[in-house]
Amino acid sequence: MQDKIYVSPSGGNPGCFTSVSDALRSIPEDNQNPVTICIAPGTYHEKITIDRSFVTLEGTGQSSEDTVLTYDDYANIVMEDGMKMGTFRSYSVFIDAHDVTLKNLTIENASGDSVTHGQAIALYADGDRLIVDSCRLVGHQDTLFTGPLPPKEIQKNGFIGPKQYAPRINGRHYYKNCYICGDVDFIFGSATAYFENCTIESLKRFEDDDNVPKIQGYVTAASTPEGQAYGYVFYNCRLISKECLTGTVYLGRPWREYAKTVFVECSFGKHIHPELFHDWNKENARNTVFYAIENCAYASESASAFPQKADFVRELVGDQVDAFAKERVLGEGDGWCPDI
Repeated sequence: MQDKIYVSPSGGNPGCFTSVSDALRSIPEDNQNPVTICIAPGTYHEKITIDRSFVTLEGTGQSSEDTVLTYDDYANIVMEDGMKMGTFRSYSVFIDAHDVTLKNLTIENASGDSVTHGQAIALYADGDRLIVDSCRLVGHQDTLFTGPLPPKEIQKNGFIGPKQYAPRINGRHYYKNCYICGDVDFIFGSATAYFENCTIESLKRFEDDDNVPKIQGYVTAASTPEGQAYGYVFYNCRLISKECLTGTVYLGRPWREYAKTVFVECSFGKHIHPELFHDWNKENARNTVFYAIENCAYASESASAFPQKADFVRELVGDQVDAFAKERVLGEGDGWCPDI
């Protein structure tokens, strides 16, 4: 039997918490029993750490927009010691446990535009068997970080944050029926992550001078470790933009040189650059990344050909497609495959 804990902005009944963080702290640290935190509609302005396993956070509103978990930290904040906060302390919600589910929620970093504020994570997800179902992940640069961190930082102090010295353990994440928005590298990290039936919206970062298109951003920045079977797989997802001009957004670029990102049966808005992926000016990465598409097309066209795609982008055929089925991607090792 699953225990339930209730959260409401007004408190209400005895035993009902007014903050999500207090509700989480009421669960034993070594919890082994399924617990659902039922969160009433409202806006919860708090920096949340989920460090208990077998926990579900579920918004009880009619839609994910009714229950909002929000905070507004960002990389360019100067801390008391004179250092900037940096990317990995900027999160609004941080998952640091296995077997966690988020459902029917908006998770938002409300700091503002990325040009002014820099990186600003909405959801920092680091764990295995994580499920994000029917949620909105809202931000600008670095909206969703799928941990773990890469083995080594490139810039000194680049990984300052809660998992800087933690072992790098690959996790599997499942994102279904979600809306995710941002501009630069707004889905990034090392995890194995499967995105199904999601809407991915690119936001405009720069104003266009005299209507001359500028590159506005990159949807993904995977840092898949060398030898890891899977990185990101997007299945039946819609990539949209209301603001970005034609050809001003790339599907991804490699945060690390063995990045793996695959789009299967996805629809692209015209904002997606005809080359599809960028090499981040890392010449060697062209030989090490695995970037691929299968049966994808611009939403306004029926044809799936991309004659201008970069020469390091593959098109999957035949049995190659089967390798990226959800059961294969998420079930490696123990057969885990959420049925939601």
